[in-house]
Amino acid sequence: MKILILGAGKMGSFFTDLLSFDHEVAVYDIDPKKLRFMYNTMRFTSLDEIKEFRPELVINAVSLKYTLSVFDTVIPYLPDMCVLSDISSVKTGFKEYYEKTGMRYVSTHPMFGPTFANLGKLATENAIIISEGDFMGRCFFKELYSRLGLNICEYTFEEHDKTVAYSLSIPFISTFTFAAVMKHQDAPGTTFKRHMKIAQGVLSEDDTLLREILFNPYTKHEIENIRKEMKELIEIIDNRDEEHMQQYLTKIRNNIK
Repeated sequence: MKILILGAGKMGSFFTDLLSFDHEVAVYDIDPKKLRFMYNTMRFTSLDEIKEFRPELVINAVSLKYTLSVFDTVIPYLPDMCVLSDISSVKTGFKEYYEKTGMRYVSTHPMFGPTFANLGKLATENAIIISEGDFMGRCFFKELYSRLGLNICEYTFEEHDKTVAYSLSIPFISTFTFAAVMKHQDAPGTTFKRHMKIAQGVLSEDDTLLREILFNPYTKHEIENIRKEMKELIEIIDNRDEEHMQQYLTKIRNNIK
């Protein structure tokens, strides 16, 4: 299959490495410096090269902020039967956009980042395939992700954004809170050191990715839930209410069983 990957960043490079030995792959990026170390692939910097290549599948791996605008740029140079795809972490407005183009499409989300995950060992990681869109496109990514050993879930666009708001926003927000009140520790405990390692990993992610997750329209609801729980905990501590504290500990232990 002829596959065009848009963006030569970390995820673009990951998909290039993953696909280039089984498919005819080309990578497009407006910055030629990012293409210098691409291996076993064609490297495009002009739209005319895309037109001549005639891809059957396009994987849009640019950051969320530019995903739809990059599609707008390249679609006039694509064959009518080309399948559009994205790997964005937030899908708000994507269904309406795809349907407006009139082209075949498939949307997925690998639930791991190349900065934090071990890309050579992904058996404990997850991927979401949006249940709406082109059947053959979904089959392609299902086979690809299965080959990596990923656990695959299928959600609608809306279900995806709600899931991401819960599964990514809450850990990100918790990490931000930990880092925001950070003080130097001469003798940190084991739990502190573990939290520090998580915080360093999360905050090493690209700023654009962090913004994407937190600007998910469903994230605010999760933050409000956290604020509600913190308010209850503050009241328990202020009142030194042992019975209420025991009930609270029982509740949260049950949540993580």
